[in-house]
Amino acid sequence: MKNITNIIEEYLKQILMKSNTGFIEIQRSQLAEEFNCVPSQINYVITTRFTLEKGYMVESKRGGGGFIRIRKLSTEDKDQLLMETFSLVGEEISQVGAEGILERLLEEGFITRREMEMIKGMVSRNVLRLPTSVRDEIRARLMKTVIATLIRFKDGEEE
Repeated sequence: MKNITNIIEEYLKQILMKSNTGFIEIQRSQLAEEFNCVPSQINYVITTRFTLEKGYMVESKRGGGGFIRIRKLSTEDKDQLLMETFSLVGEEISQVGAEGILERLLEEGFITRREMEMIKGMVSRNVLRLPTSVRDEIRARLMKTVIATLIRFKDGEEE
């Protein structure tokens, strides 16, 4: 049995895929009513499942006619996507951020599930048992190395 968080995420992704505009606008309270949950559950789904690392841009407008707009970022230019992902890593990255990027690389076909799981294991806090700031810096270096390797070995062959 799926939990409500997964159900809401799948629902939003489905309507986003069907959208002709490339984005959807939702009202948090309406969606909460539809799924018989509290509005904070909707916030949780949006802030954890629709992140920049995972390839989404989220905007919100508060107030009476307020909405949340979710946009799937374009992935047509694969080289550009890898370069943007490399930049997104920055000098430090959390485990959650790194896992989001790895999920996107899997979704876009850059890595296999097996590769994703191996890299997740290598960048986990269980392996990088160091103070947080050092751990996040080393994790960023590892992630940049993975992405640089993907750029260099596009289509399985070195450029």
